[in-house]
Amino acid sequence: MQHIFTNNYQLCCEINERVVQHFVHCIETHGRNVQYLKFLQIVVKAENKFIKNSPFSDQSTSLQTRQPVFVQLLQAVLRVYHCSWLMTVQKGYVENCIKVLSNVAKSRSIAIPVDLDNQHSFYSRLTDDKNSEKFFRVFYDRMKSAQQEIKATVTVNTSDLGNRKKQVDSLDKVVPTHKKARTSIITMTEDVKEQLSEAASATKKAFNSYRREADPEDHFPLADGQLSTKDMSLDDEQMSFVISIMQPILRFLQLLCENHNRDLQNFLRCQNKKNNYNLVCETLQFLDCICGSTTGGLGLLGLYINEKNVALVNQTLESLTEYCQGPCHENQNCIATHESNGIDIIIALILNDINPLGKKRMDLVLELKNNASKLLLAIMESRHDSENAERILYNMKPKELVEVIKKAYLQGEVEFEDTRDEEDNGDEKEHDPASPQNVGHNIYILAHQLARHNKELSMMLKPGGASGEGDEALEFYANHTAQIEIVRLDRTMEEIVFPVPSICEFLTSESQLRVYYTTERDEQGSKINDFFLRSEDLFNEMNWQKKLRAQPVLYWCSRNMSVWSNVSFKLALLMNLLVCFFYPLEGVHGGKLDSHLSVLLWMGVFATLVIVVLMPQPLGVQALVIVSILRLIFSVGLEPTLLLLGLFNVCNKIIFLISFVGNRGTFTRGYKAMVMDFEFLYHLIYLIICCLGVFGHVFFYSLLLFDLVYREETLLNVIKSVTRNGRSILLTAVLALILVYLFSIVGYIFFKDDFILEVDRIPNTTQKSEATVAGDFLTPGACHENNCSTSVLREESGDEEEEDNMERTCDSLLMCIVTVLSHGLRSGGGVGDVLRKPSKEEPLFAARVIYDLLFFFMVIIIVLNLIFGVIIDTFADLRSEKQKKEEILKTSCFICGLERDKFDNKTVTFEEHIKEEHNMWHYLYFIVLVKVKDSTEYTGPESYVAEMIKEHNLDWFPRMRAMSLVSSDAEGEQNEIRSLQEKLESTMRLVVNLSGQLTELKEQMTEQRKQKQRIGLLGPPPHLNINPQQPA
Repeated sequence: MQHIFTNNYQLCCEINERVVQHFVHCIETHGRNVQYLKFLQIVVKAENKFIKNSPFSDQSTSLQTRQPVFVQLLQAVLRVYHCSWLMTVQKGYVENCIKVLSNVAKSRSIAIPVDLDNQHSFYSRLTDDKNSEKFFRVFYDRMKSAQQEIKATVTVNTSDLGNRKKQVDSLDKVVPTHKKARTSIITMTEDVKEQLSEAASATKKAFNSYRREADPEDHFPLADGQLSTKDMSLDDEQMSFVISIMQPILRFLQLLCENHNRDLQNFLRCQNKKNNYNLVCETLQFLDCICGSTTGGLGLLGLYINEKNVALVNQTLESLTEYCQGPCHENQNCIATHESNGIDIIIALILNDINPLGKKRMDLVLELKNNASKLLLAIMESRHDSENAERILYNMKPKELVEVIKKAYLQGEVEFEDTRDEEDNGDEKEHDPASPQNVGHNIYILAHQLARHNKELSMMLKPGGASGEGDEALEFYANHTAQIEIVRLDRTMEEIVFPVPSICEFLTSESQLRVYYTTERDEQGSKINDFFLRSEDLFNEMNWQKKLRAQPVLYWCSRNMSVWSNVSFKLALLMNLLVCFFYPLEGVHGGKLDSHLSVLLWMGVFATLVIVVLMPQPLGVQALVIVSILRLIFSVGLEPTLLLLGLFNVCNKIIFLISFVGNRGTFTRGYKAMVMDFEFLYHLIYLIICCLGVFGHVFFYSLLLFDLVYREETLLNVIKSVTRNGRSILLTAVLALILVYLFSIVGYIFFKDDFILEVDRIPNTTQKSEATVAGDFLTPGACHENNCSTSVLREESGDEEEEDNMERTCDSLLMCIVTVLSHGLRSGGGVGDVLRKPSKEEPLFAARVIYDLLFFFMVIIIVLNLIFGVIIDTFADLRSEKQKKEEILKTSCFICGLERDKFDNKTVTFEEHIKEEHNMWHYLYFIVLVKVKDSTEYTGPESYVAEMIKEHNLDWFPRMRAMSLVSSDAEGEQNEIRSLQEKLESTMRLVVNLSGQLTELKEQMTEQRKQKQRIGLLGPPPHLNINPQQPA
């Protein structure tokens, strides 16, 4: 079998995934068979053509659906590679398979979760192996050695330091038009100036010595961006191997934590061994060391960061970011509370100008600021406390942060103006994450997160501040930043602030209104399910609208789609009015107007034309069209005018159909989607009717008036009142037919002679005439001598002397049914109104009365009113549903379903809630962001939502919950607790006061008792008292 498939690409392409999975299973089960491995290699490799020709190799929409198959295949081959019994040669075969699959995955940007398998294997090996402590000891020692090497060999670009004074002087001579940019560049605090002077004095001797030893030509400053040969050699020597080896080490540590692997994130911080090596803190200390903060100043970053080590600094920031995202709160706290200057270094990277690197390679500086802002966001990610934010704000001045945002935006505007004519560069700028505007946007989101904990920063981020400068930047970022609330797996709520993807600008207002008003509620009363299902169509529409901008003609037609629709309807109305008043058209000719009327009409044409040219308003255009049509009718006649109007209507409808298809991209979804699209079919039938009116008969134009039903929702509800309960109405009509049939049988048996109706016969001259409308429209004539039926001839040759016009209508059961159905249902009193009036002396008089009354009550009163009642009730239901839907849209949140009254007397109003907290379009933008963003760049919340979207799980949407209500309720409870505490404290103070008074009272009583006792001791005892009146 192996030889059959060798070099047979077509046959290899016929192998499906199940066959490959089967051979993988055979390898795992039986093993030790090199033929299995060779066959797998032939099928998978096949000179890369099996993979390239497979369904998951294209860039179509089926990529995501077929990607799991690709991932399973790669994971299966990886499991084979880890089999313990594989020989060296056998491993080579498997490695070739893995190499081919991984190369295809990289070229197709397929996110392979096989990294998780590698991470799991690493984690299992490190946790199970007793010697894993040595593994981390190596990294720990490497980091320490790199830090010591940096401290020992730290050098400053002295030539740039010496030329700093001249550069500052040159900046003062810049053209005044760049005043704002110059001010933001050279402004520095007094501390920075002191640090700069100290560093200059400290390196003065080394710098002078260097200039004496250098060549004389090197004593003069070089041009911007140029380096001497010795400078280049010194830069090359700055990065020793001990330092440069840190970049792959940090990259490895970053990949260990990729996809927010919580186990490895914690394991890098604490291994639970005898000796723990905190690589998170060591990475932060390494960043602190390489940025030069150990030398004593944060304002000298530009002297330590250059082209040689900026990539290492970026890698350090990316690794620290990956340590924290997920979130990993322990690593966040570890970085935020570390005793080093790590946080201050990261803040300084954002706020300070990193010169001279910024003058040569501004793109590297922007990338550095971008990674630094991402790291600070990762430190604050998914936290409900304010400790880390307060730590970041401790050494950050809000004004400096806002100035950095404005400066980045202005720099992006300047670059955009310089490259606006270069379309390719514009496309690259849009997707470049390190472009000035994107970097400024990330910093703005960072400031937005910090503004919750700082009122000054919150006020400065609002456009229209005291200075008023840079409001354009703040307005731009505010309009392109959105926030939503999501529910985590532990049912806690979290707020997410994110940049709105640029593709969301192509969402049309028509689609927004359609989704807003037509999204249906499910059994639980939630609209989220239907809204989520429509998100994919809306995303496809955004992509199509973006492509549509590249086709100016089609875009112009699509943009004016409503104009073409209104023109088509008004033309149809005008043509029907002309047909209604002037048909038949043969008698209406141009004729000659009176000279005064003709001049007046021409003046009206020119006057309306001038008005339209000077003030192009819709009313002026309509007046010009009406006057021009009147002039055309009197010039060429009505029939040619109708023909011209019909041809114009056909052309207008074709343009509308093109704009309709172009606006929605219907033809890109295939013919089946176009046929299944009801609106497309409706407009196509409309175009066919227009063509029939032009090339067939003008009466076809009357069908175009039904467009009014399609345009007006009220009339559409009238039609729905019949069609919605069509089955009930149809069954009731069948019941009416059954009753009519029964009454016809009874009438045929008993009252045949009573079915005598008066008829009005057509005169013979009228029968021979051909001037009827039906004859003109359908047949050349109504009745000729050669083709008249025998019944007509018989009537002509019949009894002409018959004076009465009475006719029997129930000689057959069929005629009896027709009579009862036609005259019985149309008569107000039933069939009895058209039958012969019987005499009371007739034997069947009583039966006839019963017959008439039964027909009246059963058919006219009950059955017909049942039909009318169903229609009226349905119309009332539709009206109440419409009112209820409008009421729900006005009084309840689209996302969470909370009603307006829940926000009464709260800190957040209902309007603020649906606009800022639970904006339905912000949720759509976040879904689009997850779709267009690289999965390796996901934050923790984005990874969580992406996984939920992949599983079609909507539990991340908040339901009957809002963080503002929870916080306000918590604040209310805290206020109540605070008031109770105050009352308790006042009561305690009162109790203490009363206790003191009681103690004093007891002391006073005790003192009085003691005084009484002392008085009693000093006086004579009572039994020794002698009465003076008693005789001796």
